Amino acid sequence: MDFEAARAELIEQLSTEIRDRRVLATMRNIPRELFVPPESRHLAYADKPLPIGHEQTISQPFIIALMTEALELKGKEKVLEIGTGSGYQAAILAELAQKVITTERVKPLAEIAEKLLARLGYTNIEVHVAEETLGWRREAPYDAIMVTAAAPKVPPELIAQLAMGGRLVIPVGSRYVQELCKISRGKKKNKTDNLGGCRFVSLIGKGAWETE
Repeated sequence: MDFEAARAELIEQLSTEIRDRRVLATMRNIPRELFVPPESRHLAYADKPLPIGHEQTISQPFIIALMTEALELKGKEKVLEIGTGSGYQAAILAELAQKVITTERVKPLAEIAEKLLARLGYTNIEVHVAEETLGWRREAPYDAIMVTAAAPKVPPELIAQLAMGGRLVIPVGSRYVQELCKISRGKKKNKTDNLGGCRFVSLIGKGAWETE
């Protein structure tokens, strides 16, 4: 399969709705096929989510691009990602920001992602096995936080780890259907924008779903 051609075709498709050229250029340069299981590599550039094992998925490319664009990254930010998965989203964030902290509750996935990201030469990503409390408080505050799993509500724990003026992008809703929300932290009031419907695996931890 010609992955280069498939990647170019996908980016052309995404460019009809994604306006941030840096996001598109970054996704154009990262080999998504390395972040999916071998049996799914022929589908690496289909615009749909794919299973990566342990009942987790790599998100649909359009949703990845939309969420990344919503963070409004300029290059100097410290970003927290919750839900490392295969590491693909962390790689994108690392190209667009100064430092990325990413957490994954499934230890085997965290280990595989860490090794792959290191092999690809990323030195500005820290991969951690998630703790019981959401986020990674020891590195807070963050300029941007991306959550790649769905919560029943916006977790106050994550707002507390967000810098003033920072952006949090998170799917919020039931276990089966959610709305993608962008929360911008303000001094007096936070601003919330609805980016549309989506469907993610459940976010597990204090402040989200307590069990599978």
